[in-house]
Amino acid sequence: MFGGLFSDRRDAGLRLADALAFLKDQDPVVLALPRGGVPIGVEVARRLEAPLDLVMVRKIGVPWQPELAYGAVVDGDEPETVINWDIAAQLQLPENYLESETARQLDEIARRRALYLKDRTRPGIAGRTAIIVDDGIATGATVRAALIGVRRASPQQLVLAVPVAPGDTVKSLEKDADRVICLETPLMFGAISMFYRDFHQVSDEEVIDLLDRFAAEATPGDPSPTPG
Repeated sequence: MFGGLFSDRRDAGLRLADALAFLKDQDPVVLALPRGGVPIGVEVARRLEAPLDLVMVRKIGVPWQPELAYGAVVDGDEPETVINWDIAAQLQLPENYLESETARQLDEIARRRALYLKDRTRPGIAGRTAIIVDDGIATGATVRAALIGVRRASPQQLVLAVPVAPGDTVKSLEKDADRVICLETPLMFGAISMFYRDFHQVSDEEVIDLLDRFAAEATPGDPSPTPG
């Protein structure tokens, strides 16, 4: 089963869109985590005929193992930092590490927002069904930061939807979302890439192309499907 659950992110997005079809009439807005969540979000937004936006979250990695999440920060008027306390309790990092790394990641968020979204009008979230999507979850620190940040925007319902994640991580995130939908929860979980045949690194250019093509599909005069 490893490496073969999904052929690529588009395949995972189509399957996730099927599982979320029941939300189509609940005024949804799809919020993708770049970069890997964007191909997923495009397919979900198409199926639900919903607007697409991005949630700008950056992982704060362990210095000697950047893929291991010490925490995460989500953009906003008041940026939100979430610590992975299970990891933090095992480490003795310099006191100023979190502050300096958070600042560095906020700079990267600002760069990506300007690059990806430019001057696009962003859809509102208040009073709507906000659906946060990504290509998978490992520790959950990044997604938890996204959930906390989006919750501040007062959605009517906050949904987390991903193709694959560990069962215990899904359970731990249920307190942060009104509903969590995960297609696969393998008992053995090493890395998200294990469950995709094609898990190439999504580039800035691919994100921009996906967003531009999605925006071009919008009905003239109807701004709702426009990402950003």
